[in-house]
Amino acid sequence: LPADIAVCAAAVADWRVAQQAHAKIKKSLYGPPPRFELVPNPDILATICKGEVARPKLVVGFAAETEAMLDNAQAKRKRKGCDWIVANDVSPSIGTFGSDNNTVHLLSDAGIDSWPTMSKQEVAEQLAQRIADHFARPAKEQAAE
Repeated sequence: LPADIAVCAAAVADWRVAQQAHAKIKKSLYGPPPRFELVPNPDILATICKGEVARPKLVVGFAAETEAMLDNAQAKRKRKGCDWIVANDVSPSIGTFGSDNNTVHLLSDAGIDSWPTMSKQEVAEQLAQRIADHFARPAKEQAAE
């Protein structure tokens, strides 16, 4: 930062181990497996959206969901404070992971724009075009989106 646009495609990792081991954790034949306490990692998307350091003019997040996709994505957009969320269903039965295709929905203040199933490359190109179109419009129209 500073930047005009931030596209936060995925969390690096939502969780991390609370205490790192200082040495290899050996397998024990007689004892129970080790227990790990997890703590949340910093939320990069929410931090960027808060604008504590020169918030970009447009912040785009992603919501990979397995249930109530649109409701959860809309709630995430509001909670994080980003301008747009690209939502998709990543349930195993859908086959998004390991496939070349994806079906996404772009959520913004203007509503929900459901895109047809297309290649992930085409999704990226369409998102880039949508961002370019957003910045090509007058500021008044951008604010309504």
